[in-house]
Amino acid sequence: MSKDSNADLHTAAARADAPPPGQCTREPRDPGDHRDPDDLTEMLQELRVLIPGVQVLTGFLLILPFNQGFHDIALAEKWVYLAAFLCGLISLIFLSAPAAQHRIERPHRDLVRFTQYTTRMTITGLVPLSLALILTTQLIVAHTVGQAIAFIITICVAAVIAAVWWIWPLLHRSRHRALR
Repeated sequence: MSKDSNADLHTAAARADAPPPGQCTREPRDPGDHRDPDDLTEMLQELRVLIPGVQVLTGFLLILPFNQGFHDIALAEKWVYLAAFLCGLISLIFLSAPAAQHRIERPHRDLVRFTQYTTRMTITGLVPLSLALILTTQLIVAHTVGQAIAFIITICVAAVIAAVWWIWPLLHRSRHRALR
């Protein structure tokens, strides 16, 4: 059978299973409704995207003190490094906690509770990740081009993170709740 005819059969089967136009088989999902197993699947996928980035950042910070020039940086920059490293490590712990719990508790008897836990751990992990990104920006830019430019760029990065990760989603959530 050709690929085209196989795709046509697959499309026809999908149409046969689909509800008639204008009819929905289940009610639209509320983003705050943690009873939907698809919500859990989406959150776990989001964590699969976040965790490698945090691992790379933490790995970079982990090897930094072993470079020859690290001992020559100012004491204040070493404290910035230490804070960034600890924030990255703490973020990694919080963001990987749902995967550990998912594996340990399997099979889940209370998906609502686990989904709420996963949401809390993800949001909590984003706080130290935000700080790690800001502090790492300051450390790298200060070491590369100086403190004055580092201060400006770090403030810009902090503003972008605050706006995109925190302010806009919270405003959208509060507008969505107000419309209910």
